[in-house]
Amino acid sequence: MPEAAAPRDPGSSALLTDLYQLTMLLAYREQRMNDTAVFEFFVRKLPQGRNFLIAAGLEQVLDFLEKLRFAEDELDWLRDQRRFPRDFVDELRRLRFTGDIHAMPEGTIFFPHEPILRVTAPLPEAQLVETRIINILQLQTIVASKAARCVLTAPDKLLVDFGLRRAHGAEAGLLAARAAYLAGFGGTATVLAGQRFGIPLYGTMAHSFIQAHSDESLAFEHFARAHPENTVLLIDTYDTEAGAAKVVALARRLKQEGIVIQAVRLDSGDLGAHARKVRRILDDGGVPEIRIFASGGLDERILHDLLACGAPIDGFGIGTSLVTSEDAPALDCAYKLQEYAGLPRRKRSEGKATWPGRKQVYRTYDRAGGLGGDVITLETDAYPGEPLLEPVMTAGRRVAPTPPLDQIRGRTIAGMGKLPPSLRGLERAEPLPVAISSQIKALAAEADRISLSTPPT
Repeated sequence: MPEAAAPRDPGSSALLTDLYQLTMLLAYREQRMNDTAVFEFFVRKLPQGRNFLIAAGLEQVLDFLEKLRFAEDELDWLRDQRRFPRDFVDELRRLRFTGDIHAMPEGTIFFPHEPILRVTAPLPEAQLVETRIINILQLQTIVASKAARCVLTAPDKLLVDFGLRRAHGAEAGLLAARAAYLAGFGGTATVLAGQRFGIPLYGTMAHSFIQAHSDESLAFEHFARAHPENTVLLIDTYDTEAGAAKVVALARRLKQEGIVIQAVRLDSGDLGAHARKVRRILDDGGVPEIRIFASGGLDERILHDLLACGAPIDGFGIGTSLVTSEDAPALDCAYKLQEYAGLPRRKRSEGKATWPGRKQVYRTYDRAGGLGGDVITLETDAYPGEPLLEPVMTAGRRVAPTPPLDQIRGRTIAGMGKLPPSLRGLERAEPLPVAISSQIKALAAEADRISLSTPPT
């Protein structure tokens, strides 16, 4: 019996899209609308409480676009649905992404209305990829931006992603680990993220390991002997302070054998109060080198409160609030047509109007190297400052290899260091100045004249 083919990653399927993308493709085909289109991805407004966002997910977008194609079984399924003409489905077999991509490098800090990615391609290609591009960029951008708030709140602490089990699916958990590391987290508990992205892995034990033993001290010893190079013990299964005392006794014995307990983990209760008591027990017991790691329902505001009260905690595991961006789980983002067949296009809907044209964002800095302000203008108009969008794909192929994730992470952290102090805090601050150029405003007026003067067909 032949071996069954391995299932494809659903994230690479051309069918991972909204139905209306395919219905529009059919209509475009019948009207022979295949001229060059320009779409841009941007965020209309910052989530409540946010002062900036961090662009993330470009690597996965480029990978998707390079591999875009309909598999034979997908085409067979489309034919069976009898929703589309057979000759249209047959033509989808040849569809590839042949366009150009300009984008802000991953890790770039950005603000509302600034395009972080621009697609220039034949209209059907640029239209089809809309759903997946939004899907990828929205997730990683919102998680990276959440992670950045934690990093800015606790810049000298080890922060670890603990969120896989609460993520909204496997891909979300995996890409959240990547986005968090990109924004400055020290590592993740998600093993596949370590294998796929090279992110440092951290992990301890579950309460079940302690409960499976008849004696807590014996559980500690068994784990320490199994992991002599990386012993981190969870001490709050029963009584936190009693657990700390047992660790002190065990640490003295194991030290004679060359086994050093690295840290203890707190996962429940008043973490600040427990940390102070545990720190005293460890110090008084002669093992001040044992660090304290905390987890359990943490977010950036709890980190702020714990550090403000002087809790002696060396690192934090952050899960649910990170991978779901719990307080701001979605972006008011859009992927909109800005130019078609050489003419400017814009949406004029109330509250959702767009600026037309192929854009560039220029960033200026103050004398100390901090962010000064941005100007959004047309690609053809030069302005003082640093242009943020750069070519990353031409004719459907990457311009250059993607930088290593550690390099992206370093750039992200450096960029966060250029934020004005007011934007680094957790409360909403006066926004960074972002100007719309006179050239874009003039083009918008032209686009309005074109659309208003075009007779109905």
